[in-house]
Amino acid sequence: MTPAMLTNRDARRLFLDRHLLLRPGSGPGSGADLAGVLDELGFVQIDSVNTLARSHDMILWSRRGRYRPAALDRLIARDRAGFEHWTHDAAVIPMRFYPMWRLKFARDEARMRQRWPKWQSEGWDSEIHNILKRIADDGPVSSRDVGDGESRGTSGWWDWHPSKTALEFLWRSGRLAIRHRQGFRKVYDLVERVIPADHLNHGMADAGIIDWAMTAAMERLGFATSGELAAFFEIATRDEAKDWCTDALRAGRILPVDIGLADGSIRRSFTTPALLDQVAGLPDPVERVRVLSPFDPALRDRARAERLFGFRYRIEIFVPAERRLYGYYIFPVMQGDRLIGRLDAKRDAGALAITAFWPEPGIRMGRQRQAGLRSELERLATFAGLADIRFADGWLREPMEGTPG
Repeated sequence: MTPAMLTNRDARRLFLDRHLLLRPGSGPGSGADLAGVLDELGFVQIDSVNTLARSHDMILWSRRGRYRPAALDRLIARDRAGFEHWTHDAAVIPMRFYPMWRLKFARDEARMRQRWPKWQSEGWDSEIHNILKRIADDGPVSSRDVGDGESRGTSGWWDWHPSKTALEFLWRSGRLAIRHRQGFRKVYDLVERVIPADHLNHGMADAGIIDWAMTAAMERLGFATSGELAAFFEIATRDEAKDWCTDALRAGRILPVDIGLADGSIRRSFTTPALLDQVAGLPDPVERVRVLSPFDPALRDRARAERLFGFRYRIEIFVPAERRLYGYYIFPVMQGDRLIGRLDAKRDAGALAITAFWPEPGIRMGRQRQAGLRSELERLATFAGLADIRFADGWLREPMEGTPG
């Protein structure tokens, strides 16, 4: 079969359209509209860093300028239209996907039972029954409510006391659910008290779940290799994804497509006939400058983003300060269907403090583009509840030498 061909321009636009970044997003960013955004994206990654705004909130704000964080809290805690679990990382996931997560619960439990005894504190597995009984008898708890008298670690994210480890194990294996959050602290409860019965009691065979995961990933990526499909939800294994692609190709459900990359090379992928048919009708992208979360779903596969946009991006939070190329928490900046630069910004004493903006090589920061960036910073300040924008001297930098554009 001779593969179809997508130019780099068309591939970028199809990918961004699937991620709700090609067209203007005019909905209210709450209620049913917000649930629809979550469904179309597939999930929104949760991250605790709050330099300016939390990652999940910025992701949703980038698609709906009227979105505010309280809307997501209501969606999860009141409307039960989303639940928290893992894809490649912790995420908010549409509630209707819950039955498909049963396979992930089982596989996560098997991995945890194999690996956690080697690197978690001793005694967590003996706390499982106690934790379940306490929640059943007394109601939801956070990690702060359990583990009286247990030694509490101080060395980092995974240095948990035994009862906290038991809570996480029970959540990851599907026996507890996140009822809501207090600040950013998870509050756990029995799944039957959190997950609506029609989703909780709906069963699916493993083969059906894998087929759903691959099909849903393709719809949200626009085109992908088998490995990229598997990595999207992290439900199917890489071998299962390869087998699915072989079968789907034979059945005519997918077809091969050559994707033009930013460096002029070609990468063989798969797409569907319906997705390919959409390309000719895609509109030109909106020219709004967008400040994106470092964990935006359009960028979370760093290698794919680099191939498609020529934008090499790495989080430098854990890089020693003297070795950072840009800074602690740097925001990618998009305009149209291009990534045009990187922004060092944070909240500081009630203001949006702009330390630096580095345009990508080949991007000219003329008067019109600077005005577009300033307009986006005004929107960002309003979203973050900040009354002022402060620019450091020399904030508009030259492109970084040797950085891929």
